[in-house]
Amino acid sequence: MVCFRLAPVPGSGLLLLCLVLGAVSSYALELNLTDSENATCLYAKWQMNFTIRYETTDKHNKTVTISDLGAAKYNGSSCGDDQNGPKIAVQFGSGFSWIVNFTEEETSSYSIDSISFSYNTNDSTTFPDAKEKGVFTVSDRVAVRVPLNDIFRCNSLLTLGKNDVVQHYWDVHVQAFVQNGTVSTKEFLCDKDKTLTTVVPIVPTTVPSPTTTPSPKEKPEVGSYSVVNSNGTCLLATMGLQLNITHDKVASVININPNTTNFTGSCHPQTALLRLSSSSVKYLDFVFAVKNENRFYLKEVNISMYLVNGSVFSIANNNLSYWDAPLGSSYMCNKEQTVSVSGAFQINTFDLRVQPFNVMEGKYSTAQDCSADDDNFLVPIAVGAALAGVLILVLLAYFIGLKRHHAGYEQF
Repeated sequence: MVCFRLAPVPGSGLLLLCLVLGAVSSYALELNLTDSENATCLYAKWQMNFTIRYETTDKHNKTVTISDLGAAKYNGSSCGDDQNGPKIAVQFGSGFSWIVNFTEEETSSYSIDSISFSYNTNDSTTFPDAKEKGVFTVSDRVAVRVPLNDIFRCNSLLTLGKNDVVQHYWDVHVQAFVQNGTVSTKEFLCDKDKTLTTVVPIVPTTVPSPTTTPSPKEKPEVGSYSVVNSNGTCLLATMGLQLNITHDKVASVININPNTTNFTGSCHPQTALLRLSSSSVKYLDFVFAVKNENRFYLKEVNISMYLVNGSVFSIANNNLSYWDAPLGSSYMCNKEQTVSVSGAFQINTFDLRVQPFNVMEGKYSTAQDCSADDDNFLVPIAVGAALAGVLILVLLAYFIGLKRHHAGYEQF
């Protein structure tokens, strides 16, 4: 842990900021706010990250995950006064800000009142080619009531989703009204932590291997998905999906269950989106694009999900090139295929068929089969084999004729 004692925040005393380096998908932040008498008046320790989806100037959808909070500042954080309640204000990156407000409900409790997050799409590094420029703010009312002398704890993943922003929080410990300068040891648990079963840790007697290999997983069930707009069905997809995730050197295989998966999306002239979601997968996006005005392909895959340990796993790649087929047709591949999104995330597909453009009457058009790629590879091999066979026949005929020619001379 690296700690910094910052300059006093006006009206709030000293501010102690600790960054725990190496946290999964984010930084752990620890805030110890003191009053004018140097007594702790607010304490908080938590992890968070943000996933933002925005539209580009060429009408594509992009997703960016904000998890590097290493350069955070705390201007505006306050223990509160007679007119205003305590507040944590965090600024980081290029124009990001996050604020949580607390309110004393009565003499025996207080509430974590509201959370707001702001981002600036004028930052071309974070939001390249953003169509809409400016500062955007999303606010959520939380209204979690906590006993005044307790510290709120939630190790489980908490998710807030509004508009195009998904906020993730975990390993949260906060006490907004610290009594007598001493942080309470009595914890008030969030509902998710109350349902967790305590597991006794097992200490390994041998050194573990660097990466845990997952056990083989059965073939996933095939699901059918579609997107509908004002003109009717505009996207069709049928596929079995198997996610391969490597996180903290532990590999896992997760089958998508279509019976518990929700789907939505959008269709545009040059792009189409299929979004899947479930209780564990916040979103799994497949973004298709048109190329050369006559073909389509899978250009982008984005995922944000939480794992069994409560940590958030988020990956985005908008530079893919899979499932290529002519416009007006569908792409089909019954054999197992792998879409490599990153070194830590791959998707195995089974019995795949997709058509993201030019769907007529809600039905698939003629399919281009992935076996055609194999056929294209086999054609030169077949031609070469045929030529080799002809050459062998010619050589055999030559040697047989030569042998007969020599036998005639010997007889003479």
